[in-house]
Amino acid sequence: MNTLYWFTRDLRLHDNAALLAASKSDSLLCVYVVDPRWFTPGRFQSRSMGTHRWRFLWQSLMALERHLRPLGQRLHLAFGVPEQVIPALVRAHGIDHMIRSRQPGTEEAGQWRAIREAVPAILCREFETLSLFTEGSLPMPLDELPATFSQFRKQVEAAGGHHTDALRIRTLSALPPPPGFAQDNRGDCPPISEPAQAPRFTGGERAGLEQLQAFIFDSHRIARYKDTRNALDDWDASSKFSPWLANGSLSVREVAESIAEYERAETRNESTYWLWFELLWREYFYWSALRHGVDLFRRDGVRRKRRPVTFYPHRFKAWCEGTTEYPLVNAAMNQLRQTGYISNRARQLAASCFVNELELDWRYGAAWFEQQLVDYDVGSNYGNWQYLAGVGADPRGQRQFNLEKQAQTYDPDGAFVARWQGEADQPVGRHTVDAADWPLS
Repeated sequence: MNTLYWFTRDLRLHDNAALLAASKSDSLLCVYVVDPRWFTPGRFQSRSMGTHRWRFLWQSLMALERHLRPLGQRLHLAFGVPEQVIPALVRAHGIDHMIRSRQPGTEEAGQWRAIREAVPAILCREFETLSLFTEGSLPMPLDELPATFSQFRKQVEAAGGHHTDALRIRTLSALPPPPGFAQDNRGDCPPISEPAQAPRFTGGERAGLEQLQAFIFDSHRIARYKDTRNALDDWDASSKFSPWLANGSLSVREVAESIAEYERAETRNESTYWLWFELLWREYFYWSALRHGVDLFRRDGVRRKRRPVTFYPHRFKAWCEGTTEYPLVNAAMNQLRQTGYISNRARQLAASCFVNELELDWRYGAAWFEQQLVDYDVGSNYGNWQYLAGVGADPRGQRQFNLEKQAQTYDPDGAFVARWQGEADQPVGRHTVDAADWPLS
């Protein structure tokens, strides 16, 4: 059996059920496709792939290739449209079996359908490697996924207790050889730009596992996580697992099992539970994205709740560039633009300002986050934006933060605003007037 393994958001050897299945082949072609469409602006004016995430992804791919070589494998890194690249490789190498990880997202689902239609004779299989649970181990059918996170959490914990019952898959120590290796066109990929400041995140499986070890076991920071998680700009305040989880360099089951190991060996408290609680939020958004499909990206959201929105170009530009009337939001947006990362608290405040004070269509903000965030995850990003906009999985409806009170609580001395230059020289107001607005005499 000749197998093509399509790496997507599963860039690791540990706990990878899909790669384990692919290893039971006579030959194995390992492929990753960089899609040129990621780098061009879409309908909401932003690109799918910004410079920070692209740098992190490239590092992750190079790390994956280094880890594959001792196992007798190489990574075929192609720059092109997957719907064309994958069928061409199938035909060129006599592939009769294709495997990838199951993914949420309508574009990803459409690509999978198109490829299967292009090569109908081969066996195509998907495995769940991005989630804590498989669909079969959820305590409810997917089409009966609860409308709110609280209901989901209660059902999951009632059925399985505190942690997932899914066993981690062993780390592979050998793989079948490739069926020959044609030169790929990785040289056509966009160049990696030099960042203005040294990135805090380094891509790759080893770096993700090292961060897991450091946060949970070496520093014991997990034991006080609930007290520190809302800090705006402190590396040690939160786990920082999200970039590696987002592209699959780190398994979410590995994180869950590490939490359980720490609780057995050290302590179990509100903070250790809270890290699990946030993994469960990620899990809910993953299954919600699969459940709702295209509704994840609609203006009226998964709740089909009509919400009047409009688009003011000058407000959107000011928000992106950190020149609004709101210094705390400006600081967060400057940090995001310069580093590709902001804290969870800062994301909520920036999104609340976008939806409420600036009265903008939430989809533009979600698309900007998609471009900028090094840890962009389709389900979590769009699910959280819908949540803030009142069209998603929140029974309370639209949420609005008091930005002045938030600044007093989380940046009382103004250190965050000062560090990221949130006081704009000439802040852009919500309303602008120019000569074109006035009648000529």
